[in-house]
Amino acid sequence: MLVQLLTHTPEPERLVAAAARLCYSASSVEELLQHDSARREALLAKILSVGHLSTLEHVSFTFGVEGVSRACSHQLVRHRLASYSQQSQRYVSHKDRFAAVIPPSIAGRPELLAVFEAAMDQAHRVYGELMEAGVPAEDARFVLPNAAETKLVMTMNARELLHFFALRCCRRAQWEIRALAMEMLRLVRPAAPRLFEVAGPGCLHGACPEGAMTCGHAEDVRKEFADL
Repeated sequence: MLVQLLTHTPEPERLVAAAARLCYSASSVEELLQHDSARREALLAKILSVGHLSTLEHVSFTFGVEGVSRACSHQLVRHRLASYSQQSQRYVSHKDRFAAVIPPSIAGRPELLAVFEAAMDQAHRVYGELMEAGVPAEDARFVLPNAAETKLVMTMNARELLHFFALRCCRRAQWEIRALAMEMLRLVRPAAPRLFEVAGPGCLHGACPEGAMTCGHAEDVRKEFADL
């Protein structure tokens, strides 16, 4: 998996703070943008603590993601308040060979890995036979597995990112999308440290929101994010 932060709104925290101040000030927008870092940090802390999160929607972050499975991307696009551009299996042929993501639960067991790789080989052979027979790629792709690698460009605003991290950084999230979320969080924190200082699963700041489905390791999770 390769995750890159391609671009983001310039000075995201300055803009969020200015948007928040505008709600309660008669000053001009230009005046609202001019305030010292200490006041800005205090305001951002207040915004996050009281849930005035609409102001975070003014800043966005764009990521390039490669080497994730279609199983992962199918979960990812459920986050509808985002923009996605994904490599097409209709226009991009996998005739030479499609790359596959192998789950750790299979990769660590040689006897299961052999079965998995045989299934990938079979899918590749059938895909190639269909293409050779003149079947268009948009139909031949029906035999490609969820394991097939994909790549995409994704843009989310800061508010949606907080929601995404709350759900997908949880240890109960599927392992691949959790790895993606953790890497995204590592990338955005330097760009907007105050906005994402407390980002992560709900158990970082209180009781686990999963209730009876909790992983039961909240203290370990808190240490993990403290060391992130």
